[in-house]
Amino acid sequence: MYDFAVIGGGIVGLSVAWQLQQKQPSGRVVVIEKEPAVARHQTGHNSGVIHAGIYYEPGSLKAELCRKGVAETLRFCSDNDIPHEQCGKLIVATNADEHERMLALYKRALQNGIEVELLDEAQLRAAEPNVAGVGAILSPTTGIVDYVAVSRAMARRLEELGGDIRTNTEVTAIEESAEAVTIHIGAGQRLEARRLVVCGGLMADRLAAMMQLDVDFRIVPYRGEYYRLPDEKNSIVRHLIYPVPEPGLPFLGVHLTRMIDGSVTVGPNAVQGWKREGYGRLNFSVRDTSEMLAFPGFWRVTAENLGVGITEFRNSVWKRGYLRQVQKYCPSVRLEDLRPHPAGIRAQAVRRDGTLVDDFLFAETPRSLHVCNAPSPAATSAIPIGEVICSKVLNKSAPPRDPDGATSAQAI
Repeated sequence: MYDFAVIGGGIVGLSVAWQLQQKQPSGRVVVIEKEPAVARHQTGHNSGVIHAGIYYEPGSLKAELCRKGVAETLRFCSDNDIPHEQCGKLIVATNADEHERMLALYKRALQNGIEVELLDEAQLRAAEPNVAGVGAILSPTTGIVDYVAVSRAMARRLEELGGDIRTNTEVTAIEESAEAVTIHIGAGQRLEARRLVVCGGLMADRLAAMMQLDVDFRIVPYRGEYYRLPDEKNSIVRHLIYPVPEPGLPFLGVHLTRMIDGSVTVGPNAVQGWKREGYGRLNFSVRDTSEMLAFPGFWRVTAENLGVGITEFRNSVWKRGYLRQVQKYCPSVRLEDLRPHPAGIRAQAVRRDGTLVDDFLFAETPRSLHVCNAPSPAATSAIPIGEVICSKVLNKSAPPRDPDGATSAQAI
């Protein structure tokens, strides 16, 4: 029997397992991952940004963990010889309305204790000759890294401490008794653990349902489509270039991102997905789509954001529309510069009333802890998130259960 089992080999699950093994060196820890290798989904399909923590509600767990996560991520990369760079980020306003929202964002960054600087139009032009705007926020501590490399290093560290990683192992059912959690992994096989942590990402709601948890959310997938610029344009920007985000949405807009391999990507957008793990151009899952369409929260959030959704879809199928979003702040990017690049999928937790869950969401049973929502910047914050989860698991006492034997999901 294992002392701790962690379902999910993304960066959050690996951080939890690695830190549990550090804190319990004589304990047995296992990571259960259905893919052939770790970091195959959200961790391996993002912009690779070490976020400074500008955008997040002051006092929220997300803001606190992001601020801590920057320092922890940089330290981990240095200790493990992982290439990284603090190249800085510019959030660019292109008109008076965006400038007003940019100033509000600047105040929020100061409330969060983030190092930022306001640039006027001339200063912006001096910092980025190829970028056009009326002003910008400079975030000098924002950085870039390959989070797959970070995840693999965490996996190595875990195994060096004696932990196990079981890839190609899909969970089919979970049962909990007074003494242990039994995890069924197909073909009549099973694992047992005294404590379970579930970091299921795109499958978080289904894994919670396996334990009859009383949760009012579902995972709604949004595709983030990227392009890559040709090699001759890799020096088009010196910083990461972001637009001022639209209010009320968790997406940061189409941006120019310098990658740690020297390339520059454009994106992502946020298009309705019809398959949770659908990274190709045309992807559809009958199960994923039917479950989503049967959930009232999907229709409510879609209706509330119908205009944005139509625009995102149009720009997805009409490349010139996508290009215009970039040309607002970088006019020198041309249509022929937008080269294919792998898409990502955002696991967005949506409540039954249509509310987008915008902070971390946890649910518990006496022997399990489920990470139901780990929103961006979860990769940046993975190490302090792991610390929070470890503390909850190691200090866990059995919570009161409802008559059906489950507890409700709680945002913290």
